[in-house]
Amino acid sequence: MTDTPEEDGIEPIAERKMRFLFALRSKGVTDARVLAAMERVDRGPFVRGLFAERAYEDMPLPIACGQTISQPSVVGLMTQALGVGPRDTVLEIGTGSGYQAAVLSLLARRVYTVDRFRRLVREASEIFATLAIPNIVAIAGDGTRGLPDQAPFDRILVTAAAEDPPGPLLSQLKIGGIMVLPVGQSDTVQSLIRVRRLETGFDYEELRPVRFVPLVEGMASD
Repeated sequence: MTDTPEEDGIEPIAERKMRFLFALRSKGVTDARVLAAMERVDRGPFVRGLFAERAYEDMPLPIACGQTISQPSVVGLMTQALGVGPRDTVLEIGTGSGYQAAVLSLLARRVYTVDRFRRLVREASEIFATLAIPNIVAIAGDGTRGLPDQAPFDRILVTAAAEDPPGPLLSQLKIGGIMVLPVGQSDTVQSLIRVRRLETGFDYEELRPVRFVPLVEGMASD
């Protein structure tokens, strides 16, 4: 007799997804569009090697180049705070595994994602192609400078922590646009903030404590 997944001790995919979504809701991810997008984007392909079997747990995991893939609840909360509309053009700083960009791609018209590690951009682009995601443009570059040739952006998401919101990114945000990013002077004391660009300046709102890798200027030597 062939063992069923339950008899083998392997959690069925449907139950795994249900537990995944429950974890998101329990951490405060309540936006229906964000939950639907995260249900559609399988985190599995974005986690490789020894940690692949933990892809569906709500925890950050190591990826190549000394970087991490954020825990799903943080991805959900950041995406929710960004308030992406279907006609929006989004700039993401810090491609990493590509998971966050894939989630954003289901909510926005177009996503530009930048990373200083060419290897991460290459590997993420391969996953986007495999998953047939047509509206992500992945670029190797210095994320602290943004993408002035494509600006302004409706939304900007930064997945690495800066001491302060970088000036070039603030200047590339549309009037009425929103940027979400972690800020802090060390890797132990960081806050997730939401910045809204107004006609008269910027409005800053602190959301929650977080912990991200630092935002680094320049290109990596990978």
